Amino acid sequence: MLLGITLSTALVHALSVALGAAVGVMLPTGPVTVLAGAAFLAFAAWTLRGDTLRASDQTRAARTTGSALLAVSVAFFLAELGDKTMLATVTLATREAAFGTWVGSTLGMVAADAAAIGVGHQLGARLPDRAVRIAAAVAFAAFGVLLVAEGLTG
Repeated sequence: MLLGITLSTALVHALSVALGAAVGVMLPTGPVTVLAGAAFLAFAAWTLRGDTLRASDQTRAARTTGSALLAVSVAFFLAELGDKTMLATVTLATREAAFGTWVGSTLGMVAADAAAIGVGHQLGARLPDRAVRIAAAVAFAAFGVLLVAEGLTG
C-alpha cells in the first residue's frame, strides 16, 4: 500500500513542481510570494472547514479489483489532484529549487502517510479531529503570514 502511495505521490508532486517552476519563471518574485502567502492562508481556511468523503467516493473505493498496488496508486493519484498538498507544492516550487521541492514534498508526504497508516489505527479514535484540523490550519496560516510579509517587504 505504501509503495502505491509513494509512486502516485512522486508523480503528482513532479507535475506540481513543473507547474510551480513554470509560474515562478514567468512572474516576478514579490507578487508570487504574496500570492503564495494568500494561498497558504486559503489552505488554513480550507483545513479548518475540513474535507469529507462523499458516498460516491466510498463506493468507488470499495469496488477495487485486480492489483492492490495499482488500485492504491490510481486512487491516491486521483485523490491528490488539486488538494492542499498539491497546491502547496506548486506554491513552493514557484520560489524554491524544483528538484529539492519535489524530493522534499514527496518524502514529506510519504512520511506523513506512513505515520498516518502506522499510528492512525492506534490513535485515530483518541485524537480529536477538530484539534488536528486547528493545529494544521494554524501552521498554514503562520506560513501564509510569513510569505505575505516577505513578499511585501522585498
